[in-house]
Amino acid sequence: MNKAFLITLILPKSDLKSINEEILEMTLLANALNYEIIDTVHQKRSSIDSSTYFGKGKIKELINKSKLLNIDTIFINDEINPSYYKNIMKLCKEKIKIIDRTKLILDIFHLHAKTNESKKQIELATFEYMLPRIVGQWTHLERQMGGVGTTGGPGEKQIEIDRRLIRKSIEKLKKELNTIQTQHNNQIKNRENIFKIALAGYTNSGKSTLLKKITGYDAYIKDQLFATLETVTKKLKLPSNTNVLISDTVGFLRKLPHNLIASFRSTLSEIIEADLIIKVIDINSTDIEGHLNTINETLDYLKIADKNFLLVFNKIDMVENDQLFNIVNKKYNNPIMISAINDLNLDDLIEKIDEEVLKNTTQYKLKIPHASFSIIKYIYNNTSIIKRTDDFDFIKFNFRCSKEVFELIKSKL
Repeated sequence: MNKAFLITLILPKSDLKSINEEILEMTLLANALNYEIIDTVHQKRSSIDSSTYFGKGKIKELINKSKLLNIDTIFINDEINPSYYKNIMKLCKEKIKIIDRTKLILDIFHLHAKTNESKKQIELATFEYMLPRIVGQWTHLERQMGGVGTTGGPGEKQIEIDRRLIRKSIEKLKKELNTIQTQHNNQIKNRENIFKIALAGYTNSGKSTLLKKITGYDAYIKDQLFATLETVTKKLKLPSNTNVLISDTVGFLRKLPHNLIASFRSTLSEIIEADLIIKVIDINSTDIEGHLNTINETLDYLKIADKNFLLVFNKIDMVENDQLFNIVNKKYNNPIMISAINDLNLDDLIEKIDEEVLKNTTQYKLKIPHASFSIIKYIYNNTSIIKRTDDFDFIKFNFRCSKEVFELIKSKL
């Protein structure tokens, strides 16, 4: 494993609990890229340094320590703007890599992207991150340009060439992703008559395991942040005989870059279009409230914070102190408690989902000719049948379904 330092800034209004959670996340993300954080440096300041974010003295001290221990990477527990990045890189003299929180998350996403779409999404977010920071990559050429007032040197020319290439790449990727978005929208339009559910949760909260257990889908499971990036949608038949679609999407994380969320908009469209959101929380998290806030902030950014939802606490099999159940029940008004991996209380979750779906249905009566086999089959597959009565020419159905499904049945007649 490569060795690295991690530096974090603590300001007077900083939430120390949140910072400790962020440091843990940064450590796990770095581990996934084959880095070992050998030390975390905390710097307390009354305000952010206007030049280098942390202050030149602290940066120089960390650089010298890195050289002494033969360490070539420093992680920063925040996104630093291009100006800070350029000034820090000047102090490093290019012998040390500076990777901020956003760049680390982008690198993890790049590592785990499998589909053509997710690769394009990561590429777009990475180019948008790089564009304002490209000057920082060419400080060695600036020094070759001569004294103050020198213009048109090789560094400047190379920077402009790179900027043009990046802008062209961004434009091309946006067009390609807009095409994919249109395809997604058409797919969603074809599913208008079916109730849609989306799993939303912090990364590694167990969403993929939950999808696997309740639908039988052979999901890729790994105990790692952002192990999966692609959206998976599967059909689920509820006890009321209603078919719904349930989707697992990319997990959330504190300070998830907004341009990354924007790039993943087509992937996240399953959440945006969902009729019901299931918020999945790891009950063993040391910062449950922080995880829930992160989910809500991301949904708010997507402008869907007011959607109907169920709150589900997962991994109850790992709870060591039973008092935690009382605390969570009291604070969150008796949420659903499950263990997806051990099939605990999944029936309760399915029942709650069914209740939510049935709230969106109405009871209808129809007479269907015996010969209308396809319509009869559709009614059995897509409605909750309350009563069936057969006479000589017709079958009388009394059933529950959504207005959209009922209109579709009528159109078939």
